[in-house]
Amino acid sequence: MISLTVSFQVVPGHLDKFVDAIRTQAERSFTDEPGCLYFDVSQDTVDDHHFTLYELYADEEAIEAHRSAPHFKVWRAAVAEHVVPGSQATTLARRLIHHASEDNS
Repeated sequence: MISLTVSFQVVPGHLDKFVDAIRTQAERSFTDEPGCLYFDVSQDTVDDHHFTLYELYADEEAIEAHRSAPHFKVWRAAVAEHVVPGSQATTLARRLIHHASEDNS
């Protein structure tokens, strides 16, 4: 499994539109892509304009399918509009160890 972690800052005044865009992106990724196993969006508790995405994909082919999905192009346009340029940090990694409770809320 491949994890994708993305961290970035949202442009001041764009928070509501950004949240709408990421909500759609997360939902579409999870429901439309069989290889997307997990898509978590977290908002910083101190800085409400700082977000971290944690996504889990079955394999590298699933990552490529994600990046070529029609909704990903819409997402990239939203990033260009709502994310502070240069603030995005992206990490791809192989998931090594995983622990989870049965309640994923």
